[in-house]
Amino acid sequence: MIRMVAIVIIQVLVLYSMYLAGTWIQNALDLMIPGSIIGMVLLFCLLVTKILPLRWIQEGSRYLLAHLTLFFIPVTVGVMEFSHVFKGKGLLLIPAVLVSTILVMLISGKLLDFFMSKRLRKRSNET
Repeated sequence: MIRMVAIVIIQVLVLYSMYLAGTWIQNALDLMIPGSIIGMVLLFCLLVTKILPLRWIQEGSRYLLAHLTLFFIPVTVGVMEFSHVFKGKGLLLIPAVLVSTILVMLISGKLLDFFMSKRLRKRSNET
């Protein structure tokens, strides 16, 4: 049990270091792309090239995904605190949120379908 907790903490720290590296790159190169996105791209590149094996971050990622809804609490409180900013624009936000949510779902689904079919083709070619 203690060993598993330690593994999750170390893996979350590895993920957090990717975020910090992305933020550092953004500041060092004065880029307009957010550091978190740069960190995600860096993590993706390390995973694809297998420099960073998936098993080094798998349990930490599962833990963060399992508790993802907790990360939205500060955002929700912030929106409630600044409700005057959204006053009068609420009807415009509803279609924007709906369209963006649908787009994210469609693109995520298509990407998952693409990568899963690619994996299945690779497995069938190996046998």
